Amino acid sequence: MSECSCDTFFSMNEKDVSDRLRSFGLRVKHLRVCRSITQEELAELTGLFRTYLSRIESGQANPTLTVMYALAKALHVEVCELFKELDEEAPLVVGRVRSESRPSRGRVAK
Repeated sequence: MSECSCDTFFSMNEKDVSDRLRSFGLRVKHLRVCRSITQEELAELTGLFRTYLSRIESGQANPTLTVMYALAKALHVEVCELFKELDEEAPLVVGRVRSESRPSRGRVAK
């Protein structure tokens, strides 16, 4: 793992930040799917909105340190695990996890 210096941090451009957010989000999604947890379940465990969690996983949100700790706790990993690159040899797990009970969308079953 490479050292992170202040020079590296301050010289990051917008694309670098975007790439890191995308990588972070994919790692969160990978850990969630490997544990067979839905976004709704992880949102409940962390106290986040499911839509915000979706934005994190897609690299569209920049989570705070507090959110990172909540994600790590809910996924039963250390915070540093959220920053590890996905192993290129291991298959990327990005499938869907289906909830056992489908949430109601305002429809009443007949």
